[in-house]
Amino acid sequence: MWRTCTLLAVVMLAGFVCGKPTAMTPDPNTPRPIEAVDSVWVEELTWMEVRDAMKAGKNTVIIPTGGVEQNGPYLATGKHNYVLRATAEAVARKLGNALVAPIIAFVPEGDIDPPTEHMKYPGSISLTEDTYRKLLIDICASFRTHGFEHIVMIGDSGGNQEGMKAVAADLNARWKGGRTHVHFIREYYNYPAVGKWLEQQGIKQVPEGIHDDFAITAIMMTVDPTTVRMKQRQAAGKFRINGVELAPAEKTIEWGKKIVDFRAEATVKAIRQAVTKSTP
Repeated sequence: MWRTCTLLAVVMLAGFVCGKPTAMTPDPNTPRPIEAVDSVWVEELTWMEVRDAMKAGKNTVIIPTGGVEQNGPYLATGKHNYVLRATAEAVARKLGNALVAPIIAFVPEGDIDPPTEHMKYPGSISLTEDTYRKLLIDICASFRTHGFEHIVMIGDSGGNQEGMKAVAADLNARWKGGRTHVHFIREYYNYPAVGKWLEQQGIKQVPEGIHDDFAITAIMMTVDPTTVRMKQRQAAGKFRINGVELAPAEKTIEWGKKIVDFRAEATVKAIRQAVTKSTP
């Protein structure tokens, strides 16, 4: 086994040294042999599809940050990540020139030992602020290496915001004068604006004291109703949140789509303003 691994390493190294294409180092200009899929998610695309999307004008990549934390008795711990599956894609498609990086699921959720904040509850996963920022820096640097001109960071949780802001400022200072700009879009994380808009539409909530609300539940239901324990809540007569009935599910899902669109519109407007400001 050791000899096999060593031989493979030698073959790979020879490919790098000689510049000859190998299975691990194919020619970057190799034509794509099949039609590309319709996806904005980098992790769902082949490297050739990403390359060709960039050549076709997709010069922006969105880095969404979520989290794994306690979200009350009904919502999955990955709440923010499910929300971002809907919102980040909507933002990218509205922009028209963007792809979306894999959602960063691990973010600061409190001290680990002794535990504070969300870390007091099983299922939560936390990073130190330093680790979180270093992770963002390496991801941004990776996309800069590949030639993206605009790197956009959005976060669906409050604890994510300052780290993204600091990293954007740091990298823009490091890369000043270059072609790549990093944008932290705080406007994405504006749940009070969503709540106000819902009230204008006639949906008024009375907080129940749990880490949950109608907007988040509705968005999650557009992705996967099991993440809000729809069937279990229906069986227990608890299919409501903050005084708002969630049945019929189809109606709540339609509301979820409208909320996604509302948030995406505000985010796209902010992104375009940031890009225009950064363009000489």
